[in-house]
Amino acid sequence: MIIPHQQLDPGTLQNLLEEYATRDGTDYGEREVSLEDKVASLRRQLQSGDVVIWFEPGDESVNLVLAQDLPDDE
Repeated sequence: MIIPHQQLDPGTLQNLLEEYATRDGTDYGEREVSLEDKVASLRRQLQSGDVVIWFEPGDESVNLVLAQDLPDDE
């Protein structure tokens, strides 16, 4: 289920973006990128619609996913 980022409290959205940006397995290439820059990039991708917040009710998890990777019926 897609959660519109505009419906989240700004503090909650900030925490979600920071948590996602610091997860193991997030790779930003060979150069070091600050948390602030990572969060700003994620925020821009949300605002452009390239990335969406995805809530999985079955395991109650939240992820950021590329909109293009969602099934057409979502």
